Amino acid sequence: MLEGGGTEYSDRSQALYACRETARNAWPATSRLRYLGGTSNHWSGRCRPFESSDFDAPYYGDMPGWPIEYAEIAPYLPEAMRILDIPETGFQAINPPLDSEHFVADAFASSSPTRFGVKYRAVLEHHDGIDLYVNANARELKEDRNGAIESVAARNYDGVDHVFRSARFVLAMGAIENARFLLNQTGRHADGIGNQTGMVGRCFMEHMNIKLGEFVLRDPRASGPFQYFTAEALVRKQHIGKANVTLGVIETIKSYGRTAAIKTFFKNLACDWSIADKVRFIADFDCPGTGVLGTLMEQVAGKHSRVSLTDEIDAVGLRKAQLHWDIADKDLRTIKTVAMELAKVFAESGLGVIRLEQDVLEGSPNLLISPHAHHMGTTRMAATPEFGVVDENCRVFGADNLYIAGSSLFATGGASNPTMPIIQFALRLADHLSA
Repeated sequence: MLEGGGTEYSDRSQALYACRETARNAWPATSRLRYLGGTSNHWSGRCRPFESSDFDAPYYGDMPGWPIEYAEIAPYLPEAMRILDIPETGFQAINPPLDSEHFVADAFASSSPTRFGVKYRAVLEHHDGIDLYVNANARELKEDRNGAIESVAARNYDGVDHVFRSARFVLAMGAIENARFLLNQTGRHADGIGNQTGMVGRCFMEHMNIKLGEFVLRDPRASGPFQYFTAEALVRKQHIGKANVTLGVIETIKSYGRTAAIKTFFKNLACDWSIADKVRFIADFDCPGTGVLGTLMEQVAGKHSRVSLTDEIDAVGLRKAQLHWDIADKDLRTIKTVAMELAKVFAESGLGVIRLEQDVLEGSPNLLISPHAHHMGTTRMAATPEFGVVDENCRVFGADNLYIAGSSLFATGGASNPTMPIIQFALRLADHLSA
């Protein structure tokens, strides 16, 4: 096992995640962590498995969906829950239902959260079947005359190289880095390994977080937050993506950075004087008592959103990544449709009133969209190389002994946090490799 970072955070390791952005901000350099345990080191712990319908034919995209059924990963859910320290009681809905067939109370679970580097470090260091190398940055894959991978060259931070040989190789670097690494492998392939149809790096997906608007509860004593998930009836009828919508009441104003205390003082002053709307050109914030709507929405898989390479070389000799995260008109339609339907159902159910943002109502492409740090889709699973990079067994097309693990293989993203299905797919891949 080659870990690019060390056992603790370091700036020199994290610097290798530097990434140029050319569209919407996804904060790729700070939303990932590059040391033992990876991004689980700052993961919040929220989990939700995929649904069977996520593996059906896509209902609003142009790309084909998964080449497998949900039944392929469903048996691995109990073991994934144990790995993530989730109790057997599992996923429970805690919110009152809405009087509608279009939304259901969201059901999710929370890990402690599990820090993989902490939980499994002793196992990795002492297991007879595992050799763990830290600060070992994979640089180059070498192929034999038949096109099979025979070795990987890695470099540490002192510039020392070492070659590792194996019968099979698995890339588990994250959605941006899996694509970047494959694109950098130009020794025998001008466009990189697995990229014979130009699909490596394509179809980058994120979960979209949009402030849909504000709400007022009919019963101010009601407790929140409320969380609702789009039902199949709405998704299929309107041909949109899935979504989770969270309704929560702001309790206190929070600011960050070196001037946090000053920012908080002036924000509270603006709220006390009822002039918050007049000063939003300085900072966007909500006053205590305001009900706000946040989302985790599915993004359509499209070739326009992608990871590519720049000409700049990093400290271990690889070209750096460039991320073009952008959304499609179909994503704007998902946002608008979900928002308008929820506002209607929320009022009809007698819970309160929702006021939607004007940009949401208009489906404006200028809508402010924040990422959830859920990077997916850059080496997507497909039936053929025309639409993806790995086959149904997570094997890279054209490389008989090279496999991919992680959310980069996701064909669709659903509206579920990706950690649970990442683990399920990893367990499935382990079974396949050991068969």
